[in-house]
Amino acid sequence: MKGIILAGGQGVRLNPLTEITNKHLLPVGKEPMIWHPIKQLVGSNITEIMVITSTHHMGDIVNSLGSGKRFGCNFTYKVQEEASGIAHALSLCEQFAKGDKIVVLLGDNIFEYSIKPHVQAFLEQDSGARVLLKEVDDPRRFGVAALDEKHVIEIEEKPAQPKSNHVVVGCYMYGNQVFDLIRKIEPSLRGELEITSVNNLYIQQRQLQYSFVKGRWADAGTFSSLNEANQLMLENDNRILI
Repeated sequence: MKGIILAGGQGVRLNPLTEITNKHLLPVGKEPMIWHPIKQLVGSNITEIMVITSTHHMGDIVNSLGSGKRFGCNFTYKVQEEASGIAHALSLCEQFAKGDKIVVLLGDNIFEYSIKPHVQAFLEQDSGARVLLKEVDDPRRFGVAALDEKHVIEIEEKPAQPKSNHVVVGCYMYGNQVFDLIRKIEPSLRGELEITSVNNLYIQQRQLQYSFVKGRWADAGTFSSLNEANQLMLENDNRILI
């Protein structure tokens, strides 16, 4: 199994901080944000990791992470030259994956507890994909999942009247079929290849399973959520709980 960390984008919601550095190098607790998904993957016994970022701050990312030796892993780097969506960024990883299952983490998602149990559950799946869900107070800002006992049966993006409080967070697990599915989707109205479109194809095949996130979670893409992530990591001394 291999890991992919998506750390591109311009982070415009965090200007002016992101005028001088990549969003994923901003501190959460005592460490750069991007160190968290790396630790999550390595803690799940995933040591072959591709980091995808934009052209703007690739040098800064490489300077921080190096070869991966300090983390006990090996990094491969890839540039996404335009902000064309999560699914587009993922499509750049096909040769890296080489047929293996992959775990995809958004570089600005902070999880209080280890994702290792969810990775293990995915390894035990015969086929399909797995997403992580979190119950939140205001699901209207996210992709909201409707569920049966085992599968996600619908994902609705930012609904005015959510059907549940369970939202899809920034951790996705796929088999090699994902790259064929990406080739089938069309750009959204904003001109991007959306990961929700990929997940909906899995839903059509009844092959999208789910796990619930334990503990706290933060999507550190705004000043308020960055503050939440910072507080979470400071309280836990940047440790990932088991």
